[in-house]
Amino acid sequence: MVDFQQKKHYSIDDLLDIVRLLRGDGGCPWDREQTHKSIKSDFIEETCEAIEAIDLEDTELLREELGDVLLQVVFHCRIEEETGSFNFSDVCDEICKKLIIRHPHVFGDVQADTTDQVLSNWDAIKMETKGQESYTDTLNSVAKSLPALMRAQKVGKRAMRAGMDFRCADDAVACISAEKAELDMAIANGDKANIEEEIGDLLFSCVNAARHLGVDAELALKAATDKFIKRFSITEELTASDKLDMKNLSIEELDIYWDKAKQIINSDPEV
Repeated sequence: MVDFQQKKHYSIDDLLDIVRLLRGDGGCPWDREQTHKSIKSDFIEETCEAIEAIDLEDTELLREELGDVLLQVVFHCRIEEETGSFNFSDVCDEICKKLIIRHPHVFGDVQADTTDQVLSNWDAIKMETKGQESYTDTLNSVAKSLPALMRAQKVGKRAMRAGMDFRCADDAVACISAEKAELDMAIANGDKANIEEEIGDLLFSCVNAARHLGVDAELALKAATDKFIKRFSITEELTASDKLDMKNLSIEELDIYWDKAKQIINSDPEV
């Protein structure tokens, strides 16, 4: 048993100590074996669970999930501390300095009375501190590990700040039709590589239209997927009530039940 005194209430220092003990001699074999790469998917999962708690507006769950996210941060810091690279204190120091530098209107004498002014200053400071010499550098700096829709929307937003954007939402929406026409042509030609490219262009144009219309593309697709699952569930219930198996029905027969499910949802959104 490791030397550790249990308490009624713990602090960040206790969390740092617990992770150190878990990773140390006499600690947990599993924890000692972990690397940045072996637990990187856990980081994504815990972050997604925290986001879900926010969506559910569940404060107790959010408190728990934020703790799980914090554990990931502390754990990765501990791995680096063991190699002498950096520790949790260094991470705190760096983010504090970054916040101070990027908020000169709060911690300095720069004037910024609107959100647009704040964001403009933020982008300029970010480019300078990160050594980004061109607008292309700012686009390339968007993490490739982001979900594709989220990354596309962020890239489009940064291009907008460089002046490369549609004049208005109508133009962005019109681009969807243009990209759809190019996809139709690729399908007619049977060019698989071109079909994939054009589908990508079509999706990107939808993201741009969403951005111009003030819609978060990632959240919009999430909502559409949830709606599909809800409608699918009711469709399955309707077919089952008629003692039918969905997979044995034709698409035309399923469409009838699908439309019924839509009518049920529209008549009672709480279903």
